[in-house]
Amino acid sequence: MHPSTAKVAAALRALGVAGQVTELPEAAPTAASAAAQLGCEVGAIANSLVFRAGDAPLLILTSGAHRVDTGRVADLLGAGPVRRADPDFVRASTGQVIGGVAPVGHPQPLRTLVDVWLGKYDVVWAAAGHAHTVFPTSFAELVRITGGAAAEVGTDAA
Repeated sequence: MHPSTAKVAAALRALGVAGQVTELPEAAPTAASAAAQLGCEVGAIANSLVFRAGDAPLLILTSGAHRVDTGRVADLLGAGPVRRADPDFVRASTGQVIGGVAPVGHPQPLRTLVDVWLGKYDVVWAAAGHAHTVFPTSFAELVRITGGAAAEVGTDAA
């Protein structure tokens, strides 16, 4: 098991998550590729996206069927501009690389928003610290384990 995935798996166990980390046969850098390998709808994939809200990291867990509307998120937070973080900022903030960022297992807790659209699915799949690993969860569990806030964060993906 990749060290980053081992750290995420330990965090999930400590948080009482029952779903087990699953290793995919191929990397899943996109929601579509993860959904194809898992045999689920793309909307049931929880994309873990890191943004900068000012100088602070902001983790947004959005449905694979959505794109994050940064203007809407900035309004929601009452913050200045919200912009996509670069790979170095993502790694420094999460300890993980883009394509495998998990909702948990970061050096410090991150302010988190969880897309309400994920609540439409009984099972949601989230990354587990590496592009080849995921775990099953639910919208409610994502909110609980991240200490996040449920929010409408996106628009339909094109």
